[in-house]
Parts: sequence; structure tokens; C-alpha cells
Amino acid sequence: MTAGALAVVGRGFCFEDLRLGLRFRTHRRTISEADLAAFVNLTWLTEELFTVDDDAGRAIKGRAVPAALVYSFAEGLLLPTMQDTGLAFLNASLDVKGPTLVGDTIHVEAEVIEHRLTAKADRGLVRFANRVVNQRGESVLEYNPLRLLKRK
Repeated sequence: MTAGALAVVGRGFCFEDLRLGLRFRTHRRTISEADLAAFVNLTWLTEELFTVDDDAGRAIKGRAVPAALVYSFAEGLLLPTMQDTGLAFLNASLDVKGPTLVGDTIHVEAEVIEHRLTAKADRGLVRFANRVVNQRGESVLEYNPLRLLKRK
């Protein structure tokens, strides 16, 4: 760093900061009615399950939110862990475990399940097992992204 230059705070994990079995969790986020409305309007996911405020005859009582919203919020909660160090999201499988409703508060619990170097010396591959958990401790969504991360 040059004299007078300020270090940037909030940098995410580099490849070397992670190891197999490392676990962490994110901050929490409550999903509001406004979040649902904005997401549905942005994505055009206009399924009545998400757009009609009437749960008569439905198996799910309350205002369900799309799993795509839950996944998007999970990625947003995880962003600080890869700020300035994430190079690519390569793939993932995703499994919805249960409904998420307006008013639910979610966080992400992550574990490193794959950790290997690439052919290029400046980067590595890391796969996580991510569990999105609600305020009742229930897993509502699980996915396992493979990410390309910078090395130090």
C-alpha cells in the first residue's frame, strides 16, 4: 500500500482464508410485504400464490414468497463473504425444504465442502453447503454453490 492510501474494509474471503469444514452464518433479514411486492413486480412471477392476499383453501396459510426471492436474499446476505474476492458463480443445485412467508426472518448457515486450486495460480474453487434457516430454526432452502475466488 502506498503512503496515504487507505485500506478498504469489508473485503470477502480469499481462497486461502477458507478450508474444508469451515462453517459460518450470516446476519438476518426479515422478509416484508414490500419485498414480496417489489420482487413479484420485478420478476413478473405473478402466480396467485404470491399476488392474491387470500389463503382460503390453500395448504399454506399466510403470504408465501417465491423460493427465488429466498435464494436471492440468501445471496445478498452472503455478499460480504465474497466482496472484491468473488470471481464467478459456476453452478449449484437448489432444494426447497419448506415455505417461507412474509414476516419470516432468514439467515444463511454455510459450510465449505470442496476446496481446490485451479490451473491458474491466482484463483481457487470453493463449494459451499448453504442452508437458509428461518426464525424457528427450520431449513427452508438448501443449495451448494461452486464459486471461483481470488487468491491472496
